[in-house]
Amino acid sequence: MTATERSHSTVTVGVSLKMYFGHAQSLDWSSRVAELARTHPSVASGAVELFVIPDFLAVAPAVGIFAGTGVLVGAQDLATDDSGAFTGEVSGAVLAEVGASVVEVGHAERRRLFGETDAIVAAKSAAALRNGLAPVLCIGEGERMPPADASAECIRQLDSALAGAAFGRVIVAYEPVWAIGAPAPAPADHIRAVCAALRSHVDGLTGRDGSVVIYGGSAGPGLLTELGGDADGLFLGRFAHDPAALGAVLDEAAVLASSRTDNR
Repeated sequence: MTATERSHSTVTVGVSLKMYFGHAQSLDWSSRVAELARTHPSVASGAVELFVIPDFLAVAPAVGIFAGTGVLVGAQDLATDDSGAFTGEVSGAVLAEVGASVVEVGHAERRRLFGETDAIVAAKSAAALRNGLAPVLCIGEGERMPPADASAECIRQLDSALAGAAFGRVIVAYEPVWAIGAPAPAPADHIRAVCAALRSHVDGLTGRDGSVVIYGGSAGPGLLTELGGDADGLFLGRFAHDPAALGAVLDEAAVLASSRTDNR
């Protein structure tokens, strides 16, 4: 089985805590999720891949908390450069040094609140990959539009973000901006069409073996089942603040992973 085939059998579930938790709360949540991962058969077996992205101060202790669980720990951002006079920034080199495996790049909030452009997103993607970090590359159309148009815009964003970047695995997080923080996710048919187009495109890229396409944007229970095999997983936000709720999504992911393996 190739890396691409394995990635399409495995279901990936990610969680970003953004800036909702205090430090002690982040570590308590990490401890509870680590115990969940240790006791969840599909996470333990690798059929379901779980990654967690706390705030910067919690990254290093979280790496220790999740040691031996198979859970990947990441950061919510990184600098475009690896060292230098960049006050307040955190480099990919330092993230890799403390044991991070993934890093979020290009989230719509970074674009809206901090003015990140396509060029900055590309520089950050390159910084992640040259430091051995898998970018959780957030892409999505700004306004609601037909799936074909959304797919074209997302593929444009993806190609722009990876232009000139080193080879390596990418976790493509499809997050239509109009669905982030909404009462409900985008319609399942829309998500399926865009994710299928993105995954077909990613599969054709050179040097991106093992890459996956997941959906974020008001994602919650039941959505993975609706999406079937067209998305490789989910990127969760506030829904996963309750570890029990996260466990319910992992159960759903385990069923999907089993069905995808059976169909190969």
